Amino acid sequence: MGDRSKFEALISVHLDSLYRTALRMTKNTADAEDLVQETCLKAFRYFDRFEEGSNIRAWLFKILTNLFINRYRKEAKEPTVVEYDETQDYLLYSNMQDGIGGGEHTGPEKELFDRVLGSEVDKAINDLPEDFRIVVVMAFIEGLAYEEIAEALGVPMGTVKSRLHRGRKLLQKALYLYAKKAGVLPSA
Repeated sequence: MGDRSKFEALISVHLDSLYRTALRMTKNTADAEDLVQETCLKAFRYFDRFEEGSNIRAWLFKILTNLFINRYRKEAKEPTVVEYDETQDYLLYSNMQDGIGGGEHTGPEKELFDRVLGSEVDKAINDLPEDFRIVVVMAFIEGLAYEEIAEALGVPMGTVKSRLHRGRKLLQKALYLYAKKAGVLPSA
């Protein structure tokens, strides 16, 4: 039981961060939950191989990323099937949720930012190519250091920096175009 409680204590701190990253990777709450669960299961299964004193956060993110990539490759080979009834249910749920203002807001500016600009930032991040999106999420949203990202993805630190730079430029371009279209920036 000592290993289990030690494992739980070490990973519990990182569960929210793993979930947020999984959600950005999968773009689906159910898949994100499954991915985090698989990550925890695999981490527990191989916990005896974890070197005490090394970076558990990077180790967990490496497991998460590898599981996501393996799943993505497998799913890329399979055709996507969507039931018509499911799309109508989702549309109804989405419309109902949009009509509900529930949530704490600090004012109309925050609500406007969350609904308009926040959605554009999310869209811009989600539209990034996968290699860039993963690095951007790990760096900007989860606050991982370059070394941790490199270790988690199994790539050199230079690759992390390059992907982060390119991802930042793509985000900047997407948000610049949005700001011009929205009239926030004057058109030149």
